[in-house]
Amino acid sequence: MARTLLVKSGGEAAVADWQAAFAACAPQFEVRSLADPTVDLATVEYAVVWDPEPGRLASLPNLKVIFGSGAGVDGILADPLLPKHLPIVRCATPGATQRMGEFACWAVLSLMKGARRYALAQAEGRWDDVIPERMAGETVIGIMGLGAMGSRAAEMLLGLGFRVRGWSRSRKALAGVESFTGEAERDAFLAGTDILICLLPATPGTRGILAAPLLARLPRGASLINLARGSHQVLDDILAALDSGQLAEAFLDVFETEPLPATHRAWAHPSVTITPHAASLPPRRERAAYVADCIARFERGETLPNLYDHERGY
Repeated sequence: MARTLLVKSGGEAAVADWQAAFAACAPQFEVRSLADPTVDLATVEYAVVWDPEPGRLASLPNLKVIFGSGAGVDGILADPLLPKHLPIVRCATPGATQRMGEFACWAVLSLMKGARRYALAQAEGRWDDVIPERMAGETVIGIMGLGAMGSRAAEMLLGLGFRVRGWSRSRKALAGVESFTGEAERDAFLAGTDILICLLPATPGTRGILAAPLLARLPRGASLINLARGSHQVLDDILAALDSGQLAEAFLDVFETEPLPATHRAWAHPSVTITPHAASLPPRRERAAYVADCIARFERGETLPNLYDHERGY
């Protein structure tokens, strides 16, 4: 019997890329679109998806593992008919972790060196000489969430000479990183942070955390970077904090609605840098190789990595 792997990530135009990527590392599978009505559902063993149509995964009687095509699985969990007995593997490849660290460093340096201001000046043909106020050693980066990606970002920022602190659910022991944990220590963490980076998991407890009450706890003139999930941020509160001067700048890679509507005022805000949820996404060839390796482990009876835990919420 044929073995089928279904994909839905990047739209129908991306299916050919996924097919080529899996052909190189898992040629035993026929790779088809999740939306393909001609697929024999009984042959489907695995699915790689970002935001499956509600009920589609539940219609696959022999599905064994669901693979998220990114580090987050919010789009999968939004399916009210999701077969929760099946394992869900987050696509947290080593390459994704490195890419997140690189992106975090780029975002921090962009804020430090006035990249947004330079870009606006260039668009107007205007010479605007920005003199940065601080160097790395004079700047405290606060990272909310010290999982694999947060820890790698912390290491790389330390390497650039920044002072780094972290806030997480449990206390972390990372060389050179001042660790804070729990609600009791959050205000102290925020009060000493010049640039706040959000790398928290998406859970009911973290929804809307980047809102006015938290932003007010930062020093006036601090900056915000959100590379985690759009559900973390209350965008109107962030814009209000920018307009009032409580925040100096915001660098946002994620949004509650993606793509961010073209008419949203955040696009034109002079103190907002917008990127299209691109912080850590590896190329399809890398994600296909990761999925192929996970399938091989699963079929040998080994434990799958980066499993989503419904109880913890990540």
